[in-house]
Amino acid sequence: MELNIADLRTEAERLIHDLPDGDPLDGVSIALIDLGVKAAVTSLDMPALDAAMQAAHQAGASIAQIQETIALISGLGVHSLMLTARRLLDLAEASGEITRGPLTNDQQALWDQYVGNDPYWQPFEQENPGFMDALLRLSPDLFKGFHQYCAIPWQSGTVRAIIKELIAMASDATPTHRYLPGMRHHLKNAARLGAGKIAIRHALDIAAAAPLHVGVR
Repeated sequence: MELNIADLRTEAERLIHDLPDGDPLDGVSIALIDLGVKAAVTSLDMPALDAAMQAAHQAGASIAQIQETIALISGLGVHSLMLTARRLLDLAEASGEITRGPLTNDQQALWDQYVGNDPYWQPFEQENPGFMDALLRLSPDLFKGFHQYCAIPWQSGTVRAIIKELIAMASDATPTHRYLPGMRHHLKNAARLGAGKIAIRHALDIAAAAPLHVGVR
């Protein structure tokens, strides 16, 4: 069943129903969100991306903030893993190539290192049930790489976490992606960090206006 922009907006409105209006986005945040949706692999309109980088810089964003935004959005490809890991594990188990049992000592050590009891991963698991367990069983190296790569833009911290969540939410809500689990996850995270209706709606408006993917020469 097709998921369209109106469906995403309806779900977002349901999730923000009880939130306060909150503060509007400042100029730098607006520019970085716009940059994020145009840098997403599902958009990649190069003239629009060039203009968005210039606009973000002119709005006051530093080169480090622009790079951090692009690094954040470059992780969009992990959705391919999220949607296939459980299915591939089922296939491997059905063919007898993998037997799903207790984690090995090495697998458990990786799980404890990268997931453990960190509360961040509880809502993530709700939106992507079984993904991390399946990825770990299929490829411990990929499991480790997933966590290390995706963590980079969160460790540098030149862009506030609340804005990064709005950037990620918007990239998941663009017309050429429409990835509801991610949009929902990042919207909830942004709300927990203090984003209100005004900021969330503005970010979704930016997402809805993202360019269609026209190809890269």
